[in-house]
Amino acid sequence: MRITCQEQLLPGDTMLQKWDAARRFGFDGIELRGQGGHRIRGRLPELRQARAAGVVMTTVCVEMLHFIGDFDAGRRRDAVENMRTQLSVIAELGGIAAMTPASYGMFSRRLPPFTPPRDEAGDREVLLDALGELGRHAESEGVKILLEPLNRYEDHMVNRLEQAVELADATGLTAVGVVADAYHMNIEETLPSAALEAAAHRLAHVQVSDSNRLEPGAGHLDWEAFVGALARIGYTGDLAAECRLSGPAEQVLPRAVATLRRAGAASG
Repeated sequence: MRITCQEQLLPGDTMLQKWDAARRFGFDGIELRGQGGHRIRGRLPELRQARAAGVVMTTVCVEMLHFIGDFDAGRRRDAVENMRTQLSVIAELGGIAAMTPASYGMFSRRLPPFTPPRDEAGDREVLLDALGELGRHAESEGVKILLEPLNRYEDHMVNRLEQAVELADATGLTAVGVVADAYHMNIEETLPSAALEAAAHRLAHVQVSDSNRLEPGAGHLDWEAFVGALARIGYTGDLAAECRLSGPAEQVLPRAVATLRRAGAASG
């Protein structure tokens, strides 16, 4: 398993500076952040230079205020168009996938007013429409679109891996996969190892942060158990650090990498 880090966590003003820091800290690659307004397309000159210089950029995680499951049709359309751009860019950079949640911060069934303005059938329809379009575009680019479950307080539609897998399976497209995020799984999954096993055929990416959303090793998650479960299902993809930091990056990120490497070694 390759260990990568989201770009905003790394010190440096340029991708080359961030890559230098990533390698010093022990990372194998960088996960990009894809902001709205197709901003990643405007970054292509620097990203192309970075790739030519050997920077490994495997994935892009969307960073927007609205997503493919938005209640508003115009915002949904904009989210899909931005994801199409991110898929094309990550393909050009030699990467493997772009990822998105159904939504973030739009509605929670666990907080007032508790009942969303769209029913579950409506949620499913808009998500399948978006994933179908994005899956076909991803397939044409030779990459994958990945759906990430978020916890119940951040999204009302897709909270567990099984829900993401069911939607991915329903598209009938091999270019649609799922992301497992250790932080969200800690909240939502009764038995994370079983959830990972059931999702194995669609699992294309893993994001890692600890129980408190800090870097791996700064909370109470059992990383040997988590990484061991991934090893048992034959997962060989990335472990991408998506977290807040408990201290200076130069101090805590190397420790996080060491935590994950030890967990991997212990799992055989």
